[in-house]
Order: sequence, then C-alpha cells, then structure tokens
Amino acid sequence: MPWVKRVLLFAFAVALGWTLSATHPQTAGAARIEASCANSTSDAANINAAIAGSRVGDQIIITGQCLINQTIKLLGDRSYRGESRTGTVLRQQDGANIRAILASDSFLDNDPKTGTPVSVRQLTLDGNRTHNSAPTSGIILRSWQTVVSDVQITSMGGHGIWFTNESANGTRLTNTSVNGQITGNFITDSGGHGVYVDDPGNSLTDWNLSGNWIANSGLDGIHLDNAAGWVVHNNHIYGVPENAIYANRLWGTSISDNYVEDFGRSARAGTWYGIQATVQGGVASTIADNKVFNINGESNPASTYRYIGVSKVNYGTGVLSVTGNAVRGGGSPNGTGFYYARGSGDSLLVSSTGNIVTDVGTGRRSDDDHVQITRGM
Repeated sequence: MPWVKRVLLFAFAVALGWTLSATHPQTAGAARIEASCANSTSDAANINAAIAGSRVGDQIIITGQCLINQTIKLLGDRSYRGESRTGTVLRQQDGANIRAILASDSFLDNDPKTGTPVSVRQLTLDGNRTHNSAPTSGIILRSWQTVVSDVQITSMGGHGIWFTNESANGTRLTNTSVNGQITGNFITDSGGHGVYVDDPGNSLTDWNLSGNWIANSGLDGIHLDNAAGWVVHNNHIYGVPENAIYANRLWGTSISDNYVEDFGRSARAGTWYGIQATVQGGVASTIADNKVFNINGESNPASTYRYIGVSKVNYGTGVLSVTGNAVRGGGSPNGTGFYYARGSGDSLLVSSTGNIVTDVGTGRRSDDDHVQITRGM
C-alpha cells in the first residue's frame, strides 16, 4: 500500500542519514571562539587555552593588542583570524625569545605526519627583534592545505614564514604537506628569509606563493629549498641583501610576474641572483614575465650580479621555458642578464624568447657546451 511504502522510505532515509553522520562527522555547528587580549603577560596563555578548548571546524577570533611570551599552537582543522592588521597585533614580549609567534601543532608535537589544514588571516605579527635575541619566526608551518592570507609580519629575528619538513626536535615528515597558499601578505624586516621553504626530503611541494610584498629580509626574499610544483607569482620583493628569489629543484614549477626591485645589497661579496633556479630532470618548468632590476645600482663592486639564472641541473636533462622577462641592470660590468649552467646534470634545454635586457655587462652567458638555447616554436 502507498502509506507502507512511504513509511519504509522514511525509515530508510533516517537510517541512511544516521549512517552518514556516524561515518562523516558534521561541523555545521562550528563555534566562534573569541580570545581577547589586554596587552598583558597572560595573553598568550589565554589564547592557547581558547584554542585547546576548541573543536574541529571552530573559528578562533583573536582581538586587541596581544603580548606574546609563548608560541601560539595552531591546532588543525580550524581557522584563525584577527579583526584587521591594526585591530589584532601579536607582539613578542621583551626578552621572551620564543621559537615562533604561531606554529603548527605537528611542528611543536614532533609528529612524523603533517598537520591538518589551518587558515590564518587578518592580523599582524611583530617579532620585536630589537628586544629579543632569538631567531624568532613569525609563522612556522607544517600543515597541508593551509592558507596564510592578509597577514603583516614584521621585525622577526628569524624567518617571516618558515614552512618546514622537520619538527621542533628534527623529526622529518613521513608523508607530504602539499596544496597550500601563502597570498597577499606583507613580510618585512626579517633577520632570515622572508619566506623559507625548508625541505631536506621531498614533502613540501605544490603550493601557491602569490601576491606578497617582501621587504628588507636579512638573507633571501624567497628561499625555496624544494620548488617542485610551486607557483611563485606576482610577488614584489625589495631591500634584498642576497637573492631575491631562490628556487631549488624546479619540477613543473612556474615563476611568473614577480617584481624584483633590487638584490645583492650585502656588504659581503658574493654571487647574487634576482631569480636563481636549479632544475630537476624530467617534465619542464617556466620562468615568465618577471621584472628584475637593480634600481639603485649594483651596490658592491666586488660582487657578481646575475639577474635570472639557472646555476645547475641536478640530474638528467633540465627543460625550461624563459619568456617575456624584463631585465634592467645597474650599469656595471658585473651584471649578467641571463645565466645558464649545466652543473652535474646531463644537459639543459632552454627555450628563450621575448625577453629584454639592458644596462648589464653581459646580456646572456652559458658556461657549458651541454646547454642548448633555442627560440622555441
């Protein structure tokens, strides 16, 4: 009878719904957890207590001026945000000398697995490096599918953002930590690198690093120990003592539309690059539409300046497309527009077209007969 069918269908739907909810926990009821600061020595402990009491899916909202004397532990599967860059400021207390202002739980817990996703938005992190001697980093990441956006990071003794394979005690990841985004941040006055990807293995691949302003770093603006699968796009980098962008192990990597005002401003003599890459054999990568300059000249006459270059192929045959880049040097004989070297690999194949180079001592240089440069198709 029709009413029997309706009852049976209703019972089936209820049973199915119960089964799905049991196997796939819902987070529709996620809470907003507020952690308010009072520029007090208890602020960091209060923030950590609020996070520890939260649940998966919750949003932790940090407000006010926060005095930080312990690292804030970012539990996974949660979002963290402030009111604005000026409305929420986490400033390291004088003499606290902590490892980081914010850090992934998997880093602090020495977990061999990557942390679960987090997002961090709309706040300022101030390392107060004048009154702290430790190499404090703004954010230490060790969580996959993570987003860091609209964050100002300033005055760190260490790195602005440090994405690491190794935990606090050196435990390496046994899996991968992929598919994240670092976008729209202002990172300034770091003692180390502005953004540092530290991967002695092959775990930290396939992220987007885009739309950031990175200024006055102590070492490189962007330093990627593993650039495989990364998209490095539309970043503005200036006040660089060493390399503006260092990208190791290109593999399906895109470096495009970045604006480098200067690089190699260190008083220490060295060989410095606007964009430096090393290339893996297999697949191919692109370096396109970048603007690489030394607006105020090449500051150290004892240094060598290479505006865009491949310093080596790590193995096999490296394949690279280099197109549409604009290089304007400092007008000294120490500058080379494009530099290509094979290194220990078998060969390097470069398709180069549509680039413009001016005000350098050497427009293009290749150090090896096994480097083949063509105009492409």
